[in-house]
Amino acid sequence: MMKDIISKIEKEGILGRSGSNFPVHLKWESVKKEKAEKKYVVCNAAEGELGAFKDLFILKNHSRYVIEGIRVAIDYLSAEKGYIYLKKEYFEEVHDLLKEEIGNDEIEIVKKKGGYIGGEETALIKVIEGGVPEPQKKPPFPTQKGLWGYPTLVNNVESFYCVGKIKREEYEKERFYSIFGDAPNKGVHKLQGGITIREILESTGNVPDFEYFLKIGGGACGIIMLPEELDVPLRRLGVIMIYKKEGLDCYALMKKWVDFLLEGNCDKCTPCREGLYRIMEMIEKRDMEGVEDMLFAMEKTSFCPLGTSAATSLRSFLEKVLKNDHENKN
Repeated sequence: MMKDIISKIEKEGILGRSGSNFPVHLKWESVKKEKAEKKYVVCNAAEGELGAFKDLFILKNHSRYVIEGIRVAIDYLSAEKGYIYLKKEYFEEVHDLLKEEIGNDEIEIVKKKGGYIGGEETALIKVIEGGVPEPQKKPPFPTQKGLWGYPTLVNNVESFYCVGKIKREEYEKERFYSIFGDAPNKGVHKLQGGITIREILESTGNVPDFEYFLKIGGGACGIIMLPEELDVPLRRLGVIMIYKKEGLDCYALMKKWVDFLLEGNCDKCTPCREGLYRIMEMIEKRDMEGVEDMLFAMEKTSFCPLGTSAATSLRSFLEKVLKNDHENKN
């Protein structure tokens, strides 16, 4: 039965829904093949990106499928225990609901520690172990050495939801999208996966009637997309932020993002910590000269993906929005 489940997960093409897009069946099989006395399963409900609220929506409205998916993983891996690593802001809202759904099963709810980086998979493992939320060097990957040195499966809430739906033969290739910002119809929307960004906006009544740009994949570490670029599927984290161009203060917006990232990082590595600080100084002076060198250093030398993602995000904004804004004013 469990082998049949993994075949179905592969057939449905379920990908990690935290932004990695890594095939779920391959991750499960990686943990399965490891020889170890114990194995663990973690549902990552840390959801640290600005504008990302789909995990909370799923937990509040579809928790039975998430728990079902976690149970399937525990059974498939013969795991010792499962954990739900829950964002602290969500704890009061869904803790009791989840406990009722879990019952007496070996699934424990752990409150997230730290800011944005506290949701990175190696950082959350340290928290569950009782440590501080700092990312760890990879390899080894958690699938090889995770909780207490044992192979550990870490998947997102929506990934486990999909597995739970497959187990109950109710999966319809759906995906959840968080649409916020200057959106006419804000909220979390459930649609078919694989559709284009433009189709997402049209299906949810969110096609703006003003000049705009989008931030795709996260309110802080997403990438900028312009209206003429939207005929492609959304393959990153399912977050769409809509920004109205008229009256936009580009520097104030960048400051909001960098403030969030400065508060949420772990301060472990110099490129990310110092890079973001120096970029903040540039933003406050409204002079971005030399920023490309800083972004390049963050991309190439940051310890974990936060620095890389932040640099990619800021560069896309500088090139597609701020540059054009300056050219139009001149």
